[in-house]
Amino acid sequence: MNPSSYASLPERFFARVPPTPVAAPTLIKINHELAADLKFTAAGLDAAALTGVFSGNALPPGTAPIAMAYAGHQFGHFVPQLGDGRAILIGEMRDQAGVSRDIQLKGCGRTPYSRSGDGRAALGPVLREYLVSEAMHALGIPTTRSVAAVTTGETVQREAALPGAILTRVAASHVRVGTFEYFSARGDTGGVRLLADYVIDRHYPSAAQDKAPYLALLSQVVARQASLIAQWMNVGFIHGVMNTDNMAVSGETIDFGPCAFMDGFDPAAVFSSIDQRGRYAYVNQPHAAVWNLARFAESLLPLIDAKPEQAIGAATEIVSGFAALFAECWLNGMRRKLGLSTAETEDRRLAEDLLGVMHRNQADFTLTFRALCDAPDDPSAARIGGCFADARAFDEWAQRWQARLSREPATASSRAESMRRANPAYIPRNHRMEQMIAAAVEQGDFAPFEQLSTLLSKPYQEQAAFVSYAAPPAPAERVLQTFCGT
Repeated sequence: MNPSSYASLPERFFARVPPTPVAAPTLIKINHELAADLKFTAAGLDAAALTGVFSGNALPPGTAPIAMAYAGHQFGHFVPQLGDGRAILIGEMRDQAGVSRDIQLKGCGRTPYSRSGDGRAALGPVLREYLVSEAMHALGIPTTRSVAAVTTGETVQREAALPGAILTRVAASHVRVGTFEYFSARGDTGGVRLLADYVIDRHYPSAAQDKAPYLALLSQVVARQASLIAQWMNVGFIHGVMNTDNMAVSGETIDFGPCAFMDGFDPAAVFSSIDQRGRYAYVNQPHAAVWNLARFAESLLPLIDAKPEQAIGAATEIVSGFAALFAECWLNGMRRKLGLSTAETEDRRLAEDLLGVMHRNQADFTLTFRALCDAPDDPSAARIGGCFADARAFDEWAQRWQARLSREPATASSRAESMRRANPAYIPRNHRMEQMIAAAVEQGDFAPFEQLSTLLSKPYQEQAAFVSYAAPPAPAERVLQTFCGT
């Protein structure tokens, strides 16, 4: 393992702090595919040695443990100092493609940024982040990933005493919009410049060749976020807490706290227990992204142009372009979901009208689109699979869809095959996640966790052993709220 490249920045960017040892760590899960890609297994470490690494009890040579400083707007309110309060970046490893990846332990003890927190993580949130982040990866959505989870042999006190755990998270980097805000709020333009140069070098090297490199950085971050949020929307994912400290400038999904995937389609859906006003509701996610990107742009203004008016004008133009970029990414995703390989002007209306029918009928988001894969010659398959209360409303839409498909060059069979690659059969359904967490926390039973891990690694494939996992929850199983893991 190599020292973190972030640790080469000035000391004001982080605090040097080692993980706090835990009493009796036990390995719950190692992601063998990811571990092999990062060459963890090439080091010849046995299970006991890996458990020591993933618990923070025995870090390998080359680590440089640091907790990163950052600020953030949380539900619109600025907090000038947040930082890694329960996570420590221990180093970097290059994957088989030569890409450098951060290795971070989450739940490994107090840091100077912990404030009143204990720096620990409970088992439930660790299992949730492991599964959801890996599910996002399998869905093809940019995301941080999970290479291992361990129990600590200790309890953490939340509303009740809960078993403790540690997640080993892998990311392109952990630099956030809030990291830029941290230095900007302090008037530390030099710090902003150093951070921007670091991000350009690590994530956006082409920006360095641009005549306006920091404006190019902003433009590329905006484009990546537009693509990312569109992909969330195309699978019914709700992040739940899109604060600026939870937006990675690399364009990866980060921090899986009160996140959820929708069952019945509802654009106003909110699952997070702390989002009382729906700021981060499903339909509001593109707007939240623009708001966050505006804060990022504000941090960069002194670097963009020495004249404030010129800087604001240039940055505003870039951030304002998010809407068109997002709309294009979203529509392209919807075309793939609907089996459309060509573009027509009415495609947006066709997609939006389907969502409207789904909303009025409380049709299941994932099941409806998956059923469409088998419906080009039999629209009733989607009507049944999506559980439309008003069948006629769906049939009217399906007639328009059929007419649109008739102008497509692909055969029905090849279209169905491509649609199955765009419409997952399985998602981390909320009720299954809660059942999995309850089994692990209350009974020490990790079988449901292993089953979900297997299932969600291949979300686009029909899996005979897990057919029931595609079903939505029964009324009594519905999960209406999810909770932050702190």
